[in-house]
Amino acid sequence: MTSGNATAGAVERAVRDDVEAMGDLVGVEPSLSEMAYRLAREIDGGGGEDGKLLPQLNRELRQTLAQLLEGRASDDDDDDLGDLGSPD
Repeated sequence: MTSGNATAGAVERAVRDDVEAMGDLVGVEPSLSEMAYRLAREIDGGGGEDGKLLPQLNRELRQTLAQLLEGRASDDDDDDLGDLGSPD
């Protein structure tokens, strides 16, 4: 773990672990991952305004993670197993 993870809360640690599992980041993925870390840190911190921002932060984190993974989904389709249902 990097030194930034040592003080991270549970959500931020989980996000960092998930992003790390993705391997090398390309294109806008480094920026999106930093956004995800920040959102996770805010969630771990209680969501601001006595937790009133938690729903919004959660939505933003989900959307950011989805966008981060979106580009990876097309790579998974090229696994040479996608045609198993074909009789050819």
